Amino acid sequence: MRRFFLLMLATMTTFATFAQASRQTFMLYPNGPAESNGLEGKEVTIDGGRVCDVSNPRVEVFLPEKPNGQVVVVCPGGGYARLAAIHEGDMFAEWFNQRGIAAVVLYYRMPNGHSELPRKDVLTAVEMVRGNAKAWGVDPSKVGVMGFSAGGHVAATALTKYTSEANRPDFGVLIYPVITMKEEYTHKGSRDRLIGQNVKYAKVEEWSLEEKVSGNTPTCFLALSDDDKSVNPQNSIMFYNALKEHRVPAELHIYPEGGHGWGFNGEKFAPYHDEFLISLERWLEAL
Repeated sequence: MRRFFLLMLATMTTFATFAQASRQTFMLYPNGPAESNGLEGKEVTIDGGRVCDVSNPRVEVFLPEKPNGQVVVVCPGGGYARLAAIHEGDMFAEWFNQRGIAAVVLYYRMPNGHSELPRKDVLTAVEMVRGNAKAWGVDPSKVGVMGFSAGGHVAATALTKYTSEANRPDFGVLIYPVITMKEEYTHKGSRDRLIGQNVKYAKVEEWSLEEKVSGNTPTCFLALSDDDKSVNPQNSIMFYNALKEHRVPAELHIYPEGGHGWGFNGEKFAPYHDEFLISLERWLEAL
């Protein structure tokens, strides 16, 4: 318990620093998106800073004082219904900035059955980063994506279903990600909101990203908890195995406890929090 209180104190300090830090907002499509996701309600923020019903995507850009050239497009999770924008977004952006890494938190559209929209948004965000590389002080050859839960599916989509070198990430970080749409191991809520119910197997296959890994998939870091009851650990394991099958360098960390959705400040994950961040920092430095 004492360790958790210390972690919360550190988290509060990080969040206080974040609150004072400069950030810039850019609409992903300045003239509005060309396609609608069919959600008619206004975007709202509920408990814990979770943002619901995103229909007009944007990025929040956090730039470090002393950039090292790396940049990460961060995709918060939320079951393709909402975005856990603070503990899976802003807090990690501040942590990256403290290490000289720029961070771009992506508020991607909720698909509402329009499967292509999150992919379009994350690929557009990667292109935006490279288009602003000089202004933002980043190296266009050091652009990564990071995603949590359903946001991990968004990030993994960028890793496996990019359309050009302009929107191909250079590396990926996947935290307890949704990967497969196959019924045995999928997260049902994410699957239903992304591809709908009672869909043909071809569509299931299309968005089961373990099937889309190739020798050109970027290197990847994966982390999750063994006791995750929300997103079956097999999601990460299948993706890791596919990477190894195609000889893509990868690193997989499975922690004994933590459950799901721990992000930057999960209580159950507190015993492994520092170990996780040290491993991630070491991996990023070695790229």
